[in-house]
Amino acid sequence: MTPLSYPLSSATSRELICESVFSDVQRGYGRVELPFGMAYVADGASLADKPPVACCIGAFDGLHLGHRDLVGSCMSDARSLGVLSAAVTFDPDPSEVLSCPSARLLGCADRLRGLMSLGLDLILVVRFDECLAATDYRAFLEDRLGGVVRLCSVHVGSNFRFGAGGAGDVAAISSWGEAHGVRCCGHDLVCSEGLPVSATRIRSLVASGDIDSARELLGRCHFVSGVVEHGRGQGRAFGFPTANLRFSPLSCVPGAGVYAGFFLFGGRAWPAAVNVGVPPSFGGPDPFFLEAHLVGFEGDIYGRSASVVFVRWLRPSRVFASTEELETVVRGNIDWVQENLGVGLGDSGLEVSA
Repeated sequence: MTPLSYPLSSATSRELICESVFSDVQRGYGRVELPFGMAYVADGASLADKPPVACCIGAFDGLHLGHRDLVGSCMSDARSLGVLSAAVTFDPDPSEVLSCPSARLLGCADRLRGLMSLGLDLILVVRFDECLAATDYRAFLEDRLGGVVRLCSVHVGSNFRFGAGGAGDVAAISSWGEAHGVRCCGHDLVCSEGLPVSATRIRSLVASGDIDSARELLGRCHFVSGVVEHGRGQGRAFGFPTANLRFSPLSCVPGAGVYAGFFLFGGRAWPAAVNVGVPPSFGGPDPFFLEAHLVGFEGDIYGRSASVVFVRWLRPSRVFASTEELETVVRGNIDWVQENLGVGLGDSGLEVSA
């Protein structure tokens, strides 16, 4: 991706935010309950009479460049075949059932909105539980998916496997497809700097605070969603009130430090200096708070759902010798944010699609 050039104009900021949180969904989607989950059907598409589809399957955590390439190939195939494009994903993430859960780059709702933003005709969210984990991949393809759509082609990554014992790899799905008139396409993994783009790799970058490299692999800025709650109050005590975001323990949150970004709620965004982790100058037991000072905003937003888009790492967390030193550094962080992310924005923030 093109490196960001500061200061950002208001138009660039709006584009950056919208692509990061998938607010550019162009089609409407209806919900259809399925025996094994939920289908989201785009305007102009239908599940009536088991429509023929080209289908891609995956967890799609992060919806990174590799995922987008896979979905794009599936949609291109659907157009060439004259059938509907469909994505199959899982909720909860399989790792939450099969092993120790990994930090999530996207919650299910955000992942769903991301898939919708790509323009798919159908999105099938399959309920993942121990019963599904023990289901043979052929039964899944024939009975569960085959019960609602007619598979014309199946698209997966070359390292994909699913079903009981992970037996449903590309070779197995291809063999099954030959017997059932379904083409299986195992796609090479997208690579960056000689390494595959993967959710695991991106999680590691985010956890280390390297949000610039994570952005390169995601194709957008990383964001975290949650609910605004009352915090420790120290920021307000010395003139820098903060919005405190409570998020899921499974969210993939950047490593402790201070970041520049945007704070979103109610369809508007404000530039923000964001602290992750309890500041060592104050201490505290709770590792799941994220504090953001919103530039130009004053108001009560407790209880509101909100998101933080991480744009730039500013500095590590550190212990300050005095409150005066802390205030000076915090003011410098806020000034950088205002000068580089707040160009042309007034107290009303930036209007973005919700």
